[in-house]
Amino acid sequence: MDYVKYGVIGSGAAWTFHSIGAKKIPTIKFKSMYDIKDAKRTARVNKMDFYDNFDEFLKSDIDAVMIFTPHYLHEKYVLAVAEAGKHILLEKPMATTLEGCDEMIEATRKAGVKFMIAENHRFLPAHKYIMEVIQSGLIGKPFLIRSYEGVDEIEGLMKSGYWKGHPIMAGGGSLMDMGVHKFATLNWILNDTVESAYSWLTKQCTNLEEKAEDNAMVFLKYKKGTIAETIVSFSVVSPCNNSLEIYGSMGSIIENHEWKNPIRVFSKHDNMGEHKKKWYEPEIEHGPFPKYYQISMRNEDLHFTNCILNDIDPEFTPEQAKEAIAVVLMSYLSAKLERTASRNELMEIYRTKGTKSILEGLEKAVKNNCQLLN
Repeated sequence: MDYVKYGVIGSGAAWTFHSIGAKKIPTIKFKSMYDIKDAKRTARVNKMDFYDNFDEFLKSDIDAVMIFTPHYLHEKYVLAVAEAGKHILLEKPMATTLEGCDEMIEATRKAGVKFMIAENHRFLPAHKYIMEVIQSGLIGKPFLIRSYEGVDEIEGLMKSGYWKGHPIMAGGGSLMDMGVHKFATLNWILNDTVESAYSWLTKQCTNLEEKAEDNAMVFLKYKKGTIAETIVSFSVVSPCNNSLEIYGSMGSIIENHEWKNPIRVFSKHDNMGEHKKKWYEPEIEHGPFPKYYQISMRNEDLHFTNCILNDIDPEFTPEQAKEAIAVVLMSYLSAKLERTASRNELMEIYRTKGTKSILEGLEKAVKNNCQLLN
């Protein structure tokens, strides 16, 4: 096999980024597209066969499927595609519940297919650089982290009956949508897991009672002692942006995706050489939004394709993606309890009532603050 023939489910924004990122990768061939709406033009422009019948789509000439659907449809399509024997790259978040993650892991293993969540932040060159700096000990032991992501999703949040921001269909608001980015990345960078979470969920700009938060602040405690703050917003008036600050016993790392050189490192470690005790800006492949999305999605698509071609397991495992969902659910549990929630409390709900119970009535735990769009 010289290349992988992909089918695509869903033709929205995620597909756009992936299609641009993978455009010059010779080992990726987009062959078929399935969508519940008329996406024939999109398929035709990309020289793909269009299907509005799912069974016929699965029988088309494809080896693997990329799934870009609303969150509540992830399990349905992963189970069906796995049963058809196709490899699967699924957009984040993996699922809205831990049980949903388990179903997918079991189904893909039983089918013997490759399965990876398209967590593009794990494949961003800037984040890989930070991970290597942390794991090398260049800034010592990390003790404090601040992370942020902001986008404008107000239009979707203000559509009644629409899945975006719905506690069950989307699995929550900004925290489920973007928190998984931050948590999967921080867990990987630190090589650690979250022990407890305290969160504050608000509606700063939107007002539909059926929807969850548009803004969230979360405070995490990791098992090795690092504390972290994560802020995510669905209502910023600016291009999509991410930032990260990591403070360690021997130095600091500052990252901002709006910068041409996105990382600045300050360290008193001897391995910094001439840059010791000076701010250092490494040259890393990057570009402000949307460029860094295209770069990271190119890298993750290429990695997954190489895993298929070489019959190896993806470096970002489904279990790691599930762990990011666990942190989101722990944070939502905190909001409902109005106090810090522990991993043990989350696991008890997982064993007994099921984690969907955390999402049920989540909108009632969201504080109504500014209501700027009233």
